Amino acid sequence: MPKRSLRTFYILILTQMFSIIGSNMTSFAVGIQVYRDTSRATPLALVGFFGLLPMLIAAGTAGVLADRWNRRYVLAVADAGQAVGTLLLLLSFATNSFQLWHLYVISGLQSVFDIFQRPAFTASITMLVPDEHRDRANAIQQITGPTGRLIAPVFAGFLYSLIGLTGVLSLDLVTFLVAILVVLSVPIPQPSRSEESELMAASRWQQATVGIRYLYSKKPLFYNTLYSTIPNFLANGALILLTPYLLSLHGSEELLGILTAALGGGHVVGGLIMSAWGGTRPRIHTIRISALLQGFFLALFGVMRSPLALGLTLFFTLFWNPISNAAYMSVLQRKIPPDLQGRVMSALLQISLIITPLAFLISGPLADRVFEPAVGGNWWSRVEPLVGARPGSGMGLMILISGVLMTAATAAVYLIPSITKMEESLPDYEPQAAPPPES
Repeated sequence: MPKRSLRTFYILILTQMFSIIGSNMTSFAVGIQVYRDTSRATPLALVGFFGLLPMLIAAGTAGVLADRWNRRYVLAVADAGQAVGTLLLLLSFATNSFQLWHLYVISGLQSVFDIFQRPAFTASITMLVPDEHRDRANAIQQITGPTGRLIAPVFAGFLYSLIGLTGVLSLDLVTFLVAILVVLSVPIPQPSRSEESELMAASRWQQATVGIRYLYSKKPLFYNTLYSTIPNFLANGALILLTPYLLSLHGSEELLGILTAALGGGHVVGGLIMSAWGGTRPRIHTIRISALLQGFFLALFGVMRSPLALGLTLFFTLFWNPISNAAYMSVLQRKIPPDLQGRVMSALLQISLIITPLAFLISGPLADRVFEPAVGGNWWSRVEPLVGARPGSGMGLMILISGVLMTAATAAVYLIPSITKMEESLPDYEPQAAPPPES
């Protein structure tokens, strides 16, 4: 087994966080510019939709390359590809030729490279971090994105007024360059070929389905992945209403910013606590209880009205997310052969998010055409004690329903013994001993 290095892991994490801050500064600054130019939120919402679809389509191929290629080069190429997207965006704005479709195409391009980066980085953790430190390492990885989203708006808001959008985009390119140079300068051990990988890799054209076939062969992992489509669909469909919901309730952009920061802050604090705590043994209790509490606080968010109560429920809605995810990543890293992890992690992401684009497409029309118009109607008196009868109450009811369904689905899965006991029933991966030298 190659020598593991926590030092390399921390170098990579810090570098990736630096790059994430740059990317989020770009997103924030471009959002300001596009909203100023269009006075509409729809173009920004479509960025998320167009960014997610290519990610789902490319996930299988990304996992194959993450396992077959040197993961250090996969990470470097992924950063370089996203940098090309930022460069194209910079040229578009610098030459005054920017159009909205440019943003959609570049969002899709960067999404494709991002999905190559994710399985390669997650699988690299297995090779760099000993098992006893893996929960903390996964928790630290979980907070890099939210930390970037907390820090970036502060810097981007200041820099946008000081050096303009093209200046912010230029700084983002610098962060990508630093990330590429660092990744290429540190060693990332490659896994040896496992017997399971050899058995599942009958032909090259089947490689893109190896991750799905592996999950299906381990039924508890497969069923748990199918379950994850439900909370992903419900949570994303509810939280995409965050901005219109909070503005409908209070009409304050400043309060919206504070409450959105509370959501990201919960994610960061949860990750920090998980990195120090490490979770329960068996890990399934950390995974399931965290998901139950996340659904509970999402439902509470739908019925709260005061800024303080909204902030607290938002904080605790995402507080549990890195705790649950980090524990589950540790389970997967312990059970799956390292040279299969890129493909399996990609398949898991692909399946768990497969219906999430639908959430982005239907939540807005449901809010605008069904739930909000129903406020104050004939049947509304039945739910008025919970969500009120004012602008935003229809969206509040949608969020409440999403949280209740998420909690119910998680409780149901928690009662299935084959999934709850998967850490006991599925064997840990043990590397094969090296063959003796020939005499």
